[in-house]
Amino acid sequence: MNDPGGAAVALRAATLRYGRQPIWENLDLDVAPGERLAVLGPNGAGKTTLLKVLLGLIQLTAGTVTIDGRPPTRGSARIGYLAQQRVFDSDLPIRGRDLVQLGVDGHRLGLPWKRSRQADAAIEAVDAESYAAAPVGLLSGGQQQRLRIAQALAGRPRLLLLDEPLLSLDPASQQSVTSLVDGYCRAHGTTMVLVTHEITPVTGIIDRVLYVAGGRWAAGSPDKVMTTETLSSLYGSRIDVIRIRDHVVVVGEGAGTHHASGGGHHRGGHVSAGYQGDPARRERS
Repeated sequence: MNDPGGAAVALRAATLRYGRQPIWENLDLDVAPGERLAVLGPNGAGKTTLLKVLLGLIQLTAGTVTIDGRPPTRGSARIGYLAQQRVFDSDLPIRGRDLVQLGVDGHRLGLPWKRSRQADAAIEAVDAESYAAAPVGLLSGGQQQRLRIAQALAGRPRLLLLDEPLLSLDPASQQSVTSLVDGYCRAHGTTMVLVTHEITPVTGIIDRVLYVAGGRWAAGSPDKVMTTETLSSLYGSRIDVIRIRDHVVVVGEGAGTHHASGGGHHRGGHVSAGYQGDPARRERS
């Protein structure tokens, strides 16, 4: 594949509300070209919603968002998107190669032979040649996820958006998928925004964390954001961050549990944060 280079993402005073209910408010965030950002937070905090804003599917209530200086648009070839994993019916008459092909067809017109070469390159990148011709419904969860990642990469994106890419995968498949995505982004300088509940498998490949909860947010390195002080401020209640060797365990009402291991390639030594609204408000799932 050609090296597309990464896309820069910028949000300024970005606010999203559903009626009077704030999802998040006054979000100021810059994601540099080639940077890898993990988005964390409880259910209902607006993590997937943020990806949909970057995809141009949802409009902000207030503020601005740009990708390479331009507002996001639907169906942009600059963006590869992996939605949350879904189960394919075992009798679905679509091959793995056809699934990957959709990552090319959705963005632009072109001759089939050009599309096939592009899809084949993506399949090769995720090492899925041996089962690309099989019906996707008969493949394992790890194999399906590799093909879905190939679909996201087939358009040679500058920005890669991943929504819970490790959900429902066993530890070996998680490690395999994480290494695959990391290798691609490093090789091509691709910018990545990754939504996850489980930080442990991705800590070593991310640069920064954006944590959203209760309409508020904090951004910085995992070591700076994943602290008792920062998360308690976000939730407006006591959140304990316990460090056990190289792991971080987050425990508190509404927060769920996240595990983080050290050793990542982090950028930035401070925490950017927004604590708008009633500090006693709890996150709604």
